[in-house]
Amino acid sequence: MTIYHFVGIKGSGMSALAQVLHDMNLQVQGSDYEKRFFTQAALEEAGIKILPFQKENIEPGMTVIAGNAFPDTHEEIQEAMKLGLPIVRYHRFLGDFLQNFTSIAVTGAHGKTSTTGLLSHVLQGAKPTSYLIGDGTGRGKEEAEYFAFEACEYRRHFLSYSPDYAIMTNIDFDHPDYFANIDDVFSAFQEMSWQVKKGIFAYGDDEQLQKIQAKVPVLFYGFGEDNDFQARNIVKSTEGTTFDVFVRNTFYHTFSINAYGDHNVLNSLGVIAVCHYEEIDADIIQEQLSSFGGVKRRFSEKQIGSQVIIDDYAHHPTEIKVTVEAARQKFPEKEIVAVFQPHTFTRTQTFLSEFAESLNTADKVYLCEIFGSARENHGKLSIEDLQEKISDAEILTEEDTAVLKKHEDSVIIFMGAGDIQKFQAAYEKQLLMN
Repeated sequence: MTIYHFVGIKGSGMSALAQVLHDMNLQVQGSDYEKRFFTQAALEEAGIKILPFQKENIEPGMTVIAGNAFPDTHEEIQEAMKLGLPIVRYHRFLGDFLQNFTSIAVTGAHGKTSTTGLLSHVLQGAKPTSYLIGDGTGRGKEEAEYFAFEACEYRRHFLSYSPDYAIMTNIDFDHPDYFANIDDVFSAFQEMSWQVKKGIFAYGDDEQLQKIQAKVPVLFYGFGEDNDFQARNIVKSTEGTTFDVFVRNTFYHTFSINAYGDHNVLNSLGVIAVCHYEEIDADIIQEQLSSFGGVKRRFSEKQIGSQVIIDDYAHHPTEIKVTVEAARQKFPEKEIVAVFQPHTFTRTQTFLSEFAESLNTADKVYLCEIFGSARENHGKLSIEDLQEKISDAEILTEEDTAVLKKHEDSVIIFMGAGDIQKFQAAYEKQLLMN
């Protein structure tokens, strides 16, 4: 029996795939840098062996799954080539693996992880479901009929997949280190659309997605009346959100979610549309929507003393804005404090004004040093360039987070895709010292 060896097993997609294969009783191990990464806990809990990188890890009879961050010159990949082992890149392996199920890809500039998490949870209420989520979570069931997975547009990786269905949450300009402009992003999604085999569920109030063409039906969901699936009569409260769903102007069902902000209504609507198409009972959908606990690093909250601390992956101006909005819905009486770490110099430079605009919707802003990427040279840009555009913004360092204590009875949102969690950890340590 072959051992599946993952080169770079701590990567969020890689760790999730390793968990899926492990759950399906396949032999799995992997290697990575020794630095601790947030995906590690789930691998350790599953008893999956994690080794430090070295060519001795590679042995005859293995199948090597290589993470995209690692070039062919990596010592383990070189050793696998020498031994003549099969070497498959992560996306190619996943693309082939999907063919065993009714597969549903979730893609879009924003909302992929939350929507994939919700979709997999709802589907599980009806039939055995395997899933792979970009927060490093994966589950495999040997008898699975459905496979829900996150499909990322970065570097056009999602073109490795030919899913049965796709949910497209939105198209927005992001990853400026790779995409030239919004038209370039659109062309990637258009190409992906030709590969979908049964149907596409797209956010219909997005002017880019309205232009999508495909060989299969494209069904739209959203707030506008032209959508096939429309949310109406939305009632927002501090407990969550309730809305009616109309399918082609005919009332279908009333749904309630324990989530906040318009974006979560839309994520739910995309999931409801797929389930309706697959003839899953509306009561099952509602039951599963109610019991969904969220995904990692998406509005993950905890109460410490008088403060609510929220951890969120928001790293694009659009995401920051909706995260602050969601916090205002749930905590209308509290001060909203944003602690933001920009992720990559190219993204910060490209969206400097938009970041300022989004962050200004919070009551108070603290900024952390820009988290660079291995692929870029930061040039002259600094965090002060963003600070200048935000009224009363302050710079926060890991050594001096105590300044946040003065915001009593407030909501503090730590946002970013880099290592923003170290600032949160430092602050929580400060609080516990009291």
